[in-house]
Amino acid sequence: MAETFKIKKGDKVIVISGREKGKTGEVTSVLRAQRRVIVQGVNQVTKHRRASQSSPGGIEKIEAPLHISNVAHIDPDSKKPTRIGYDVKKGVKTRIARRSGKAIG
Repeated sequence: MAETFKIKKGDKVIVISGREKGKTGEVTSVLRAQRRVIVQGVNQVTKHRRASQSSPGGIEKIEAPLHISNVAHIDPDSKKPTRIGYDVKKGVKTRIARRSGKAIG
């Protein structure tokens, strides 16, 4: 069975370690097999593209994946890193921030 992660596409996260520490952004994709996430505007690298019939080529910036352990959810109240918990009420499961208790996404 595939491993599940508490970080999903569209979540607001903060980088908690590494060269990009302190930067925030939205998760654009989760690479489950590699245990990595791509965060918008974070960990940008320069990619040299060869020209082809459909594109002129050149140098462009793209987001490289970060390991999932290096990012944490942002608390809706304090804007600080938080862990995620679950709350089940009337058969509806919601994700909550452990720091403040507020619902996430």
